[in-house]
Amino acid sequence: MAYDSAAPNRHGPVRDWAADWDWLDDDWGRRAPEIWQELRESGCPMAFTERYGRAWMPLHHDTVSQVAHDTEHFSSFRVSVSLPDSPIRKAPPITLDPPEHQPYRRLLLPPFNAGRIAAMEEPTRDYCRSLIAQLDGRDEADAAKEYAQHIPVHVIAEMIGVPESDAEVFRDWVHRNFQEAPRDNAAKLQLQAEMAAYFDALLAERAQDPRDDLATLVGTAEVDGRPLTNEEQVGYLILLILAGIDTTWSGIGAALWHLAAHDQDRARLVADPGLLPTAIEEFLRAYSPVTMAREVVKEKTVGGCPFKEGGQVLLSFPAANRDPAVFKDADRVLIDRAENPHAAFGLGRHRCLGSNLARMEMT
Repeated sequence: MAYDSAAPNRHGPVRDWAADWDWLDDDWGRRAPEIWQELRESGCPMAFTERYGRAWMPLHHDTVSQVAHDTEHFSSFRVSVSLPDSPIRKAPPITLDPPEHQPYRRLLLPPFNAGRIAAMEEPTRDYCRSLIAQLDGRDEADAAKEYAQHIPVHVIAEMIGVPESDAEVFRDWVHRNFQEAPRDNAAKLQLQAEMAAYFDALLAERAQDPRDDLATLVGTAEVDGRPLTNEEQVGYLILLILAGIDTTWSGIGAALWHLAAHDQDRARLVADPGLLPTAIEEFLRAYSPVTMAREVVKEKTVGGCPFKEGGQVLLSFPAANRDPAVFKDADRVLIDRAENPHAAFGLGRHRCLGSNLARMEMT
């Protein structure tokens, strides 16, 4: 395809997924696994686009892994593919590179360790049952809007210390952050201002009335012997609310969607609940909800493709999880898949620290 880089097609439909991909294109949402496989079979190891400036998308597990682990050439400063002049807000620890990254990540490890999350399992299960009880007697329901989307909002709101009554605000933020902000800098600035104002007010409240929650934790924390800046505090809270909601409701919703369409798998889980742990891992692999990005800070060749400084890389962990070179029957959902080294929670230093929480909520 002849592609005019001087006039990138930023909003129209994708014409060529190898040379003009767009992770916000409607077709991506409908058939992303087919797109990845078509590109692999055509001999394309690395797709390219100029809709957001220069950006590459590795399509194989090994190349995704190489970029994710290489913090010398690929920076986490930019964690989503967006316009080159897009406003960037510090959101520790996910936007930080080594060695700065580690103490910020360490701060959040205790609230998300396995023991703390295990103690939340029964209260979360009771909440899930209460949601189901509200559907009793009905012939049909929207499992995403009436069930899946409520669970992570309930859990992360309680952990942070924000009122669950603001759930619609949080859902609106999630939608705008992932669907509108990447293409519209003004929309991104407006959203960032709204979220910062909300969490500034919360931090001010906690300064006067400390509680056992994450807002108080980041409001009083120190890193390397100094208090966090306001930007760092707000960045932590924005990251927690966005990452704590979007990824998990997508994972729960995708699993329910699969089971609604595959009677045999649903019947197997009913008959043998012991399959649930492997089923959860397989749903995470097959319907991975997370992609990340890196910014190229030093020129580097990966998989035969030269990455130029200043460009971006979409780390499609979902594409890595559908790589037939790593997973047998990669496009089949096998709820008893025994060996499943999936990358749904990312790879490298930024592997999701909330993986225990996500697995518990999905279960």
